[in-house]
Amino acid sequence: MAARGDACAAHGLILPQQLPLPLGSRVAFTREDFVPSLASAPALAFIDSWPHWPVAVAALHGPPGSGKSHLAAIWQARSRAQTVPAKELSGSLVTRDPALPLVVEDVDSAHVSPARDTALFSLLEQAQPEAPVLLTGHEPPSAWKTSLPDLASRFSALLAFPLWAPDDALLAAIARKLFNDRQLAVPDVVIERMVKSLERSPSAMRDFVAQADERALAEGRAINLALVRDMLAGAE
Repeated sequence: MAARGDACAAHGLILPQQLPLPLGSRVAFTREDFVPSLASAPALAFIDSWPHWPVAVAALHGPPGSGKSHLAAIWQARSRAQTVPAKELSGSLVTRDPALPLVVEDVDSAHVSPARDTALFSLLEQAQPEAPVLLTGHEPPSAWKTSLPDLASRFSALLAFPLWAPDDALLAAIARKLFNDRQLAVPDVVIERMVKSLERSPSAMRDFVAQADERALAEGRAINLALVRDMLAGAE
């Protein structure tokens, strides 16, 4: 039985009627799978510099799908950091082992509360260069809301790396990676049409790839330009 990305694809051949098989997807968050760009270069260089960080607390911020979670996952794998969503923070986390690095995700998406903010402030106070804290969010840290003035001051002083909206080349690379994660070989014209027609965000690419995979499986079709056109027409 032929699988996605079979021997023909390995030899540079794309089967025009390659039918998808329900093998599932593999969300690849390794360093090798990260798609670099000018927008992500400073943040990527900082992550790559571990364990020689000059600070004990840093932040990554940008729109959904911009690479924050991927970069955080790269660092988590290298540092063996714990990861926790900010919405799950409570006073109980203040007693965590301060010798362990920590990733706190989606700070500005979590409900502002005294319990969350007290835990965050304690984590930042406990952070040390050999066991730092990496925060992620959508907006710059200076815009993150908090009920504690001292925590707001700490946010504003953070070393923070922005991740910007992607250009055509990056969107195309992201789309290609998303298809590769699902072991799907698609023609270049499919990628070009997606970049031209979809919302200009990595999250839109991710959602469309998932929908294309699901529809192709349901209809027994290849993911080609005809399928993409049908999907775009149905969305109008």
